[in-house]
Amino acid sequence: MTVLARFSLKGKKALVTGGNRGLGKAFAVALAEAGAMVAICGRDAERNASAVGEAAAQGLEMVPLTADITDDGQVDQMTRRAIEALGGLDILVNNAGACFHNESWNVTDPEWSTVFDLNVRALWKCSLAAGRHMAEAGGGSVVNIGSMSGLIVNRPQWQPAYNASKAAVHHLTKSLAAEWAPVGIRVNAVAPGYVKTDMAPVDRPELRRYWIEDVPQQRYALPEEIAPSVVFLASDAASFITGSILVVDGGYTVF
Repeated sequence: MTVLARFSLKGKKALVTGGNRGLGKAFAVALAEAGAMVAICGRDAERNASAVGEAAAQGLEMVPLTADITDDGQVDQMTRRAIEALGGLDILVNNAGACFHNESWNVTDPEWSTVFDLNVRALWKCSLAAGRHMAEAGGGSVVNIGSMSGLIVNRPQWQPAYNASKAAVHHLTKSLAAEWAPVGIRVNAVAPGYVKTDMAPVDRPELRRYWIEDVPQQRYALPEEIAPSVVFLASDAASFITGSILVVDGGYTVF
């Protein structure tokens, strides 16, 4: 097998949570471009359909699944539907997430619960549901979307719940990688820095001092720049990589 062939996902079946916009949509598109059959999941059926339509315009086919992955029953149903639609499941990208900017004194219990229910508990439940199938099928790859926020404390905005949740994602990644390696499942995470999406105000002038000027590359990323890292970790090019946190932040965390 040639080096480039190892990056191919031809014949692989992938599921991306939160795959209807932003980073998740970029991940789904990249996986499909690499040859995978892709299903995306999101709470908003209209947004799911729109993302699938955009992909179709690029000649890429995707399966839309509507589910709230903070509900255990819907997680199981989503996973089952993905397996039925794709004919199996080799790759899970745990991308769905939530964040609130708030000082610790003002973080409400509902905000904390929303962040941990989606960023950690739902990721855990999706990993278990997909992992059971992968273990029975002989293996697979789970790619969790962590954050450089799991390694540092962002500024000037305070977001303690989000930071703690992403640190949990990173360590859960390592825990599952160690446990699941004997059944052929690799578990890794990508930790992006600041990325321009509809939900991330990376180009706000008042944030430039900290979000842009503190980055060695002096800029933010686009979703399409993060997506190849997900493809890499999902592919056979990363066959000897598990339990790793791949930081893609323009160098932000080196200081």
